[in-house]
Amino acid sequence: MRPGLQALGYAASRVALAALAGVLAGAILGRPWLGMALALAGYLLWHLVMLYRVEWWLQHRSVADPPEARGVWGTVISLIARLHRRKRFHKLRFVQLMRQLQQSTAALPNGVVILNEQREIVWFNRMAARLLGLRPASDLGVRIENLLREPAFGHYLHKGDYANPVVVRRSSPQDSYLSVQLVAYGDGQQLLLAADVSRQMRLEAVRRDFVANASHELRSPLTVIAGYLETLGQDPALDEDFAAPIAEMRRQAARMNSIVRDLLELSRLEETDERAGGEPLDVPALMALLRRDVLARPVHPGEVRVRNDSQAALIGKESEIHSAFANLVDNAAKYTPPEGALEMRWWSDRDGGHFSVTDTGIGIPAEHLPRLTERFYRVDPGRSRATGGSGLGLAIVKHVLQRHGAELEIQSTPGKGSTFTCHFPPERIAAEALSDTP
Repeated sequence: MRPGLQALGYAASRVALAALAGVLAGAILGRPWLGMALALAGYLLWHLVMLYRVEWWLQHRSVADPPEARGVWGTVISLIARLHRRKRFHKLRFVQLMRQLQQSTAALPNGVVILNEQREIVWFNRMAARLLGLRPASDLGVRIENLLREPAFGHYLHKGDYANPVVVRRSSPQDSYLSVQLVAYGDGQQLLLAADVSRQMRLEAVRRDFVANASHELRSPLTVIAGYLETLGQDPALDEDFAAPIAEMRRQAARMNSIVRDLLELSRLEETDERAGGEPLDVPALMALLRRDVLARPVHPGEVRVRNDSQAALIGKESEIHSAFANLVDNAAKYTPPEGALEMRWWSDRDGGHFSVTDTGIGIPAEHLPRLTERFYRVDPGRSRATGGSGLGLAIVKHVLQRHGAELEIQSTPGKGSTFTCHFPPERIAAEALSDTP
């Protein structure tokens, strides 16, 4: 029999016994019904007393022991005591977990801020308070963009792409840099992760300055060396045994000049993170010029096509756009055999403007694609040196596109070729020139 039914049966038997005892006592006095009524009234009074005792214990259960009882009341009190112990155990466990969580987040080297659906601050750790200047007394419930007012962070929120962190420069403390990233979780909630990257940014600035200064200082002696080598190479009295070494030195000097030129260009692009302005550019005319440059190379793909699917003008800085497009076309021409093909395409749609370069060259393995825009990164160093590449072309492309709010997409299949596509936002395309070309 289940405990509940057993307690019910026990209570029913107690009522029956009380009624029987009352009848017997009343029969002795000649009033059996009155005796039964008084016995049941006494039994009811006992239940009221037990109810009061249980109610008092529930109000003071943290300091008082449960009352002693049998039957239904004993079962009820036992169940309540068991639930109370279980609740207290889970509460203590939750408190311990919260303390461990607070201790672990306080020990994190990065700032952590919990935001709700409206990006209002729900909680933050001590490192976030130090890095972002947050105050527990007044900043809880405030929208994060009202406290972190740097333009770079505002643009990051407006863009809505939180896959990569954004570096924010803060005026207090002086020359401090924070790496900030939003991570979505739960039901519309977000984590804001902040890290101090001031040291890395200063080291990067030192590296940029060193590269720019060294490249500038190398430019003059390389020009002198290249001039003398050119003079020697054109001297009819030059011994034939020296002709080949001098030709190789001239080639290496030209390659060094190319590297210095690209380093100076890259340093100039890295000097500022400001968006580039510019004027409307005739992309079809630029593609025609790039096609002539490819065909003028001593070795070039057998077929060089230009596909113009839009007359939309691209708004940008002409020198930078020309440099980026030329680097993409130059890379495609270098790695495409003479029997291969190269195609440039320009089109526009509701997402903006798009310029792509497709080749039928050697292709690039998938594991190399994420690192292609790094400085001096080479998939095949031996082949790159043979073709005279500086290893800086795609790094220049990346920085030019960043200054124009654009992105570079790379698709490649080893042995079949590659496609490099520049995606420009709609604001970089003249509104009246936008088309619906897919």
